[in-house]
Amino acid sequence: MNINNVGVVGAGTMGNGIAHVFSLFNFNVTLVDIRQDILDRALKNIKSNMTRQLNKGHIDNDKLVESFNRINSSINIRDLSHCDLIIEAIKEDLNLKSNLFRDLNSICSKNTILASNTSSISINELSKSTKTPENVIGMHFMNPAPVMKLVEVINGTNTGKGTTRCVMEIAKTIDKIPIECNDSPGFVSNRILMPMINEAAYCYQEKIATVESIDSIMKLGMGHPMGPLTLADLIGIDVCVHILNVLYKDFKNDKYKPCKLLADMVNQEKLGKKTGEGFYKYEL
Repeated sequence: MNINNVGVVGAGTMGNGIAHVFSLFNFNVTLVDIRQDILDRALKNIKSNMTRQLNKGHIDNDKLVESFNRINSSINIRDLSHCDLIIEAIKEDLNLKSNLFRDLNSICSKNTILASNTSSISINELSKSTKTPENVIGMHFMNPAPVMKLVEVINGTNTGKGTTRCVMEIAKTIDKIPIECNDSPGFVSNRILMPMINEAAYCYQEKIATVESIDSIMKLGMGHPMGPLTLADLIGIDVCVHILNVLYKDFKNDKYKPCKLLADMVNQEKLGKKTGEGFYKYEL
């Protein structure tokens, strides 16, 4: 399938990062969200991040201007009707995502690939809301999307081989490394990562070590580029708790039950970098 026009639904951190990446590689991008102020903020972030790339010598000014101008924004989902590939990056809520996929399926071509950037929700469940489950796939970018190389490509039971091939090739085109897995709670990345973050939180809750010590031990001893508690702050404590709850619910195994400390942090709105405080404090 010839992919020229890419839609991204959800202009938050992941959505604007994904839009940014595709625009740099000559794709026409339509970024959609429910409010114009969210879109304005997203475009400001994209411009800022592209300027950072310019200052580091990764792109020149012509590339910045051309790429930024390839991104159109809209509050009307129907403006995605011409897209060949649509990537959903909205709130991790099965009902919201299912309703979105149903609406997209009704306004787009029967050949449009509907991909989800979900970090935990079943691709099979999402495909049930469409008439073309063979076109539904997971395309899980890592944060920050313009920097991280991995795209976890999640095949549902009914995902067509042609859809998978196309998404794998598109990921390579935007200079990512796509790796396939099959639909399962948390897929591979978060099924392994979230229990580690959970155990790190338990280590701190039980006063085994300080936050800094826990992170340093995992960096220096295990070769991790950042510690698990720093990573939790980057991902968002609320997102971590949500994914753990999905794993706990689906596997019915206590090893996935969120640490009380994480749940308390969510209640206190200490969600990490995005709120200015999590395990560490940040300037907003």
